[in-house]
Amino acid sequence: MSDAAIEIEDLVICYGDFVAVDGLNLTVPKGQLFGLLGPNGAGKTSTIRILIGQKRPTSGSIRVLGHDVLTDWQAIKPMFGYVPDRENHFDDFTGRRNLQIFADLYRVPYRRIDECLETVELLDAADVVVRGYSLGMRRKLLLARALLHKPAVLYLDEPTANLDIHSAAVVRKTLRALVAEGTTVVLTTHNMQEVEEICDRVAILCKGRLVALDTPLSLRRQHTERLVDVVLLDGSRHVFNMDIPEQRQRLAHHVQSDAVASIKTREFNFREAFLKLTGTEFT
Repeated sequence: MSDAAIEIEDLVICYGDFVAVDGLNLTVPKGQLFGLLGPNGAGKTSTIRILIGQKRPTSGSIRVLGHDVLTDWQAIKPMFGYVPDRENHFDDFTGRRNLQIFADLYRVPYRRIDECLETVELLDAADVVVRGYSLGMRRKLLLARALLHKPAVLYLDEPTANLDIHSAAVVRKTLRALVAEGTTVVLTTHNMQEVEEICDRVAILCKGRLVALDTPLSLRRQHTERLVDVVLLDGSRHVFNMDIPEQRQRLAHHVQSDAVASIKTREFNFREAFLKLTGTEFT
């Protein structure tokens, strides 16, 4: 059996004459937390829509856990969960009643509801009407709903956007725990810290094409300039690029001459790596 949870080959997605995704090839191994990143219009949301069955590809193929999305959708549908970027709760029902509706659809026993609510720290608010939930509580309820049927693959669109620090931490902890249990998680996010904290691998899209695929650490090492800020004893300030031999030699000369008052290396910056790869600021 394949070790891939998702296999995308030559995917093209068009909206009329506009090409949103242009020949995407991508494999997501089982049991990884995979980040799908890109500026607005990069094609990441369109790709997610194909994966959750909201749109058909213009051309190319996608397999999820060995099943083709076009010919074997009924087999795929029970295997994944989805947390959208917009809420669609029944506001006049309690959190528990919201999950009961979906538990019935998934044919999941009601005891599973309390397990999911406890996972996202909502068990104490289970019988509170959702209209009274905070933004963080509402987002966590979406995650609890997606986990009801214990999906093998979980898709999330901006799962921690606009959340308070504690709620975001709960979501991230939950996702890492799921991956540790063997679940494959694919998320889109604009949070650079989140990418570096929880993603095993990252695919960066730009104008519908894949421009980078690696771990967050490797990407920032490869695509961020290694700069050193130096203040000399005469008060002058300098920046030396360690990737340029001549500048390394100049810095070494200042150090050997005991002319350096202070020296500070800059940390690798994933945001700068993203900007270099896409030509677009991550906002």
